[in-house]
Amino acid sequence: MIQACLSRNAKYFPDCKGDPAALLLSVPATTRELRFNGYAPGRYALTLFHDENSNQRLDAMLGIPQEGFGFSRNPVVRFGAPKFHKVSIDLVSGATHQTVRMQYIL
Repeated sequence: MIQACLSRNAKYFPDCKGDPAALLLSVPATTRELRFNGYAPGRYALTLFHDENSNQRLDAMLGIPQEGFGFSRNPVVRFGAPKFHKVSIDLVSGATHQTVRMQYIL
């Protein structure tokens, strides 16, 4: 499965945990396009991860992700998740296209 979270609030980034306004999607890993509906125009950050074992969380060992992940704007990830301002994008009414490259470390 691919777990996706779209949040406007940096406080809840990157996992959207506790964000009452976050938009969440869970889709088969073969899905090539995600569609979020019902968002208000504004600045958001998108987080994705490949939930290989369907436990609805990003598995990590010693802080290193064991499953694939990705962020809007495709930042280089070295140690820890990027900052909200590095990955945030402006969403307007209508369709917005954002390509996210999945990264696998181990």
